[in-house]
Amino acid sequence: MSQKVLLNAKEVNIILNRLACQLIEKHNKFTNTVLVGIQPRGKYLANRLAKILNEDYKIKNLKLGYLDITFYRDDFRRGEKTLEANTTQIDFIVEDKNVVFIDDVLYTGRSIRAALTAIQSFGRPQEIELLTLIDRRFSRHLPIQPDYRGRQVDAINNEKVKVNWVENDGEDSVYLINN
Repeated sequence: MSQKVLLNAKEVNIILNRLACQLIEKHNKFTNTVLVGIQPRGKYLANRLAKILNEDYKIKNLKLGYLDITFYRDDFRRGEKTLEANTTQIDFIVEDKNVVFIDDVLYTGRSIRAALTAIQSFGRPQEIELLTLIDRRFSRHLPIQPDYRGRQVDAINNEKVKVNWVENDGEDSVYLINN
């Protein structure tokens, strides 16, 4: 197994700041926009972006939530491994709001499809956008594309993209792993 560094901590930080600026360009003061991290790994990216927006760009009253999609996945109960649910934490109304889904890697698009179904339990958003740190563009099974992307990676199917967050993995980095 070999691995190649796609992004180091400095590059991740630059991309996070660029993504935050792109969100501000579209949503300005975020009065009608909510951020929703897709559990489990989108939570780290969502938290980091919310911190940048709040501390560096003084965006106040930013609404941030986390959405668990486990029971909405099309592979639920299909594999040998039992899927473990995470916690959904959305303590605001999404009805008529602009929702920005946040996830670390966009691979097949199936997780986003599940998130689109799951968010309907909380109301009908006015608009849904997708922000992802890594877009694996050649691996899509569904016609889903990000509105905001940190970096596009051309990985073939036996390669894996691993995103590490300092909060969880001890470092900010992105690796391409070849099995």
